[in-house]
Amino acid sequence: MDLQLRKIHFIQEFLRLNNELVINKLEELLRKEKAKIYSEDLKPFSLEEFNSMVNSAEEDSKNNRLVNAIELKKDIRAWS
Repeated sequence: MDLQLRKIHFIQEFLRLNNELVINKLEELLRKEKAKIYSEDLKPFSLEEFNSMVNSAEEDSKNNRLVNAIELKKDIRAWS
């Protein structure tokens, strides 16, 4: 059985559930597993990478290559 079919079967079974305790446990398991996967994908910056990013940000600031929060929010709203 492929992954898409397994997900459909799981959703069908989930929709049949009437036990709030089981649903709570499944929700908690999903949250924990997603957090674990996310944290495994995180990789810290090296000191050199971090310093390079700081230097780049300082250069952007000196050269007025910044967008303030209000303008950024306007731009984001325009995306949709």
